[in-house]
Amino acid sequence: MGRSRRTIPEELLLLALDPATGTTAQPQSLDLGLAGAQLVELALAGRIAPDGDRIAVVMPRPTGDPTLDSALELLRRRGSPVRAVHWIGGPRLGLRQTYLSHLERCGMVHAVSGQMCGVLPTTRYQASESVVSREIRTRLDSAIRTGVPPDPRTAALAALAHAVGLGKHLYPGNEGRSCRSRLRDLIRHDPMGGLVAHAVMDVQNGAAAQPRRAPGGGGGGPGGSPGGGPGDRAATVRPGATASPVQAQAQRAQPPRPVPDQGRHPAPVGRMARAGAR
Repeated sequence: MGRSRRTIPEELLLLALDPATGTTAQPQSLDLGLAGAQLVELALAGRIAPDGDRIAVVMPRPTGDPTLDSALELLRRRGSPVRAVHWIGGPRLGLRQTYLSHLERCGMVHAVSGQMCGVLPTTRYQASESVVSREIRTRLDSAIRTGVPPDPRTAALAALAHAVGLGKHLYPGNEGRSCRSRLRDLIRHDPMGGLVAHAVMDVQNGAAAQPRRAPGGGGGGPGGSPGGGPGDRAATVRPGATASPVQAQAQRAQPPRPVPDQGRHPAPVGRMARAGAR
């Protein structure tokens, strides 16, 4: 891909830069948004494609952008489609600083050194090319205020800006309420941008930490302990409690466990569960 075009992660970061303070708005959610913006950029480059709520690599050829190619290689190594919410919620240490340093090398921002409380060194970033920032903002404003369906890049940028909470930064106060609402509505104009934006919001809401049900109710994995998944927990009946139909069925499906000799005709599992409930 040609480097004459700014990538969506770069544009999202430029939108988040506060010209007054030199800091980025919504820094924690912005990190998630940058990871999501990489997915959108790779999709626009034809390297990945959505597969339900998952992301699949369809062309592993490098794009020529080192940061994007690093993400593409990580996706390729997974070997199978990965859920967008799990990819975005994964560790992305230093991603924001990587893009800030890249923008500084390109001359689009410049670093301003300072100190916090007169002791701790800090670095702020000011946009060097105000024309670039204005052009990005103009595209977004046009999509919001004209009602004309935006191009996929602008639609995805708007969806991500909403997902990371930049609405109040870009359109503050009561006078910006209608613009914030329309910014949210632009999420429907790009399927990939919408998928990624919803994944970013799900991670912020804690959805990525929810346990997943392992296929067949067995095996370890995210959200479950080794040798068992959420289905195993559902099959556990506390002493003195009545087994539900689902729990009883799960118990019957489990292999029998050694029990003391109870004679030639041991009671069925269901009868034992009912006896324990009395």
